[in-house]
Amino acid sequence: MERIGLAVIGAGYWGPNLVRNAQATPGLRLEYLCDLDISRAQRVLGGYSTVRASASLDEVLADDSVGAVAIATPAGTHLKVALAALEAGKHVLVEKPLAANLAEGRQLVDAAESRGLVLMLDHTYCYTPAVAHLRELVRGGELGDIQYLDSVRINLGLVQPDVDVLWDLAPHDLSVFDAILPDGLEPLEVAAHGSDPIGAGRACVAHLTIRLTGGAMAHVHVNWLSPTKIRTMVIGGSSRTVVWDDLNPSQRLSIYDRGVDRRTDLGAGEREQAIISYRVGDMVAPALTEREALRAVMAEFADSILGGRRPLTDGRSGLRVLALLEAASESLAAGGTFVPIKTEVAA
Repeated sequence: MERIGLAVIGAGYWGPNLVRNAQATPGLRLEYLCDLDISRAQRVLGGYSTVRASASLDEVLADDSVGAVAIATPAGTHLKVALAALEAGKHVLVEKPLAANLAEGRQLVDAAESRGLVLMLDHTYCYTPAVAHLRELVRGGELGDIQYLDSVRINLGLVQPDVDVLWDLAPHDLSVFDAILPDGLEPLEVAAHGSDPIGAGRACVAHLTIRLTGGAMAHVHVNWLSPTKIRTMVIGGSSRTVVWDDLNPSQRLSIYDRGVDRRTDLGAGEREQAIISYRVGDMVAPALTEREALRAVMAEFADSILGGRRPLTDGRSGLRVLALLEAASESLAAGGTFVPIKTEVAA
């Protein structure tokens, strides 16, 4: 099997996970771990004796044995590091978010597309078995017309020094929305409200409301200050509703044949009294095979390069998430007014 030489850039929090999963991916051959602190890179590599540690990005990008890079550095460095890799002819996998802002993200997408290179986002949740099944349910029409999405991602988390809670946590939920929503159902505008009750200098609690085409609405609650950890998403359709509880490994998905229907079989006089009916049916919990999502990310990266195709979470998906985040930040600064989402990034 053809294998792609890979360099991981960044040996901090996420880099070691990329190293471990790259080593276990048949389509990849890990060549380097690059970090400004070479001793940290050497510690991470440990027993991976065939993998080289380097403190020089230029050295890594000049090596013809490297065909792709996986970037796990701070978002503020993504433009510089990813652009250098693309200009050197390397395929790029980059940790979320794609860049520090939408303009920088566009530069990266343009650089990749003009060179025919794969640019992929490490939107890890999109590669979990639960989200893969959600995508089938939603895009396959089993839920009917989507009426609402409601997501909660809260815990007692690390207050980040450079971004607010929206930019830290909401990309997970927004990338899942982007992956599962059917064609034609798109975000139109977003309103954001946030608070900073501990005086951190940035929003630590935030709520997003997103208006979608056709009148559907999505809601996201992110929070660094909750003593309890909750990771749930509810997707309501005209036929069924599905609940994703990411913290319940024995029953991550629950599909309910329950909901509210508008009655159309009533006469004119009756319609004033009762125009809705409640539907109560079965709940099904599909059996899902557990697997490490990051392993699937690495496999998708390799398969996209070898197959010459776009990955599920390509650069354009990263732009769509950035467009939502930028509109949310603008709304937050304006006191929560709805702000239109830029749509020219979708092509």
